[in-house]
Amino acid sequence: MRANNLTLLTDLYELTMMQGYFKNPTNQTVIFDMFYRTNPCGGAFAITAGLEQMIEYIENLKFTDEDIEYLRSLNTFEEDFLEYLSNFRFTGDIYAIPEGTVVFPREPLVKVVAPIMEAQLVETAILNIINHQSLIATKAARVCYAAKGDAIMEFGLRRAQGPDAGIFGARAAIIGGCAGTSCVLTGKMFDVPILGTHAHSWIMSFPDEYTAFKTYAKLYPNACTLLVDTYDVLKSGVPNAIRVFEEMREEGIPLTRYGIRIDSGDLAYLSKEAYKMLAAAGFDDAVISASSDLDEYLIESLKAQDAKINSWGVGTRLITANDNPAFGGVYKLAAVKDADSTEFTPKIKLSENTEKVTNPGNKTVYRLYNKKTGKIRADLICLADEKLDADQNMVLFDPIDTWKKTKVLGGTYEVRELLVPVIREGKRVYESPSVMELREYCQKEQNTLWDESRRFVNPQKVYVDLSQKLWDLKKDLLEEISEKALD
Repeated sequence: MRANNLTLLTDLYELTMMQGYFKNPTNQTVIFDMFYRTNPCGGAFAITAGLEQMIEYIENLKFTDEDIEYLRSLNTFEEDFLEYLSNFRFTGDIYAIPEGTVVFPREPLVKVVAPIMEAQLVETAILNIINHQSLIATKAARVCYAAKGDAIMEFGLRRAQGPDAGIFGARAAIIGGCAGTSCVLTGKMFDVPILGTHAHSWIMSFPDEYTAFKTYAKLYPNACTLLVDTYDVLKSGVPNAIRVFEEMREEGIPLTRYGIRIDSGDLAYLSKEAYKMLAAAGFDDAVISASSDLDEYLIESLKAQDAKINSWGVGTRLITANDNPAFGGVYKLAAVKDADSTEFTPKIKLSENTEKVTNPGNKTVYRLYNKKTGKIRADLICLADEKLDADQNMVLFDPIDTWKKTKVLGGTYEVRELLVPVIREGKRVYESPSVMELREYCQKEQNTLWDESRRFVNPQKVYVDLSQKLWDLKKDLLEEISEKALD
């Protein structure tokens, strides 16, 4: 789980290709783009996350003596190549879209500019890190949006696919909007709130439910949330919780953070009935927390049913993104520069599937905002040397259905370049904000989306267009390849 142990977190073919380049040196510098093709969970956007761990991986990229010895034992790699690996360091440049940013399909989330062997080696780890955290951050953003301002606690550690998925998934979930996590190690590593109540086993280990509640309240009077569904929510759990709260009030114990949690049954009905009982006893400000295999769709439904729930514990379906378990990011070659050249030669990948045809060249991404509303107007993928002037009129067009065009008047929009340098000549040049700062930034980012793009069913897609210059380059390359195929 430590960044300095991740050098062999790569696919074998990355190393075999590296040896091939080593044996047949070209001294090429290349550009690879990491991007995704389809938004997770049927949504209209994603949230990028994992950049800090990617940077740490690059900083600590080094083949140890043990790594070299293991590779030697495979009888696949020759000694001169292993000697090269023993002195390996990443010397290239990396650009990335900051964590917590709203992003869309086909735009580069990470751009690697490096000697070809170096760029090839880091492919797998970059995909592994960015794909996972971006997926969970996106799912968390959806869950938090459904809750309409209520606190979401992430507690999926026990259902995550291994320790790393639990630790870094919780990190990503907080970036996406969760108020805290049950994972203590995540709290320690990233200085984020850790939250939790108690289990049914706590109740069952006592002679009766009241005694269990009373004992817990004495231990944690300032964080007293009682799990009320072990036996019967309305006949036993809530009455016993009210009894304990009344005793705390009589003893002069401030009821600052207190309430109940319901983990099963009809959450809408039970929460409404529980609220009536709590309110009648003078505890109408008690937190009513719910769990039980929740996701954005169930929370949205419970909200529509006027459930009296104001705190949500979300575990399995968030930490595993169970309805969309893979982000689908890819890493594709976009340009090559030979040692004796000063210019990159654009490269394009063709496919029978139109969506798999790549965008060639050295690129950047600009975001256009409506100046009055602050909402996203469109994203524009451009060649890196292009500069946009917000005072100039601009015609945007769909890169597939090119007849679909819209004119954006100068002075009505603002422009922001999304890709920023994070590694220069192998050295970090970017300091990541804290996770809680990223959470705040991510919330602001989501507010730049129109509501129509945030709905869960048939959301309105945000336009991601190509500049005229990039579109012309892509068209010329496609025609050139097509003409060659006909010869």
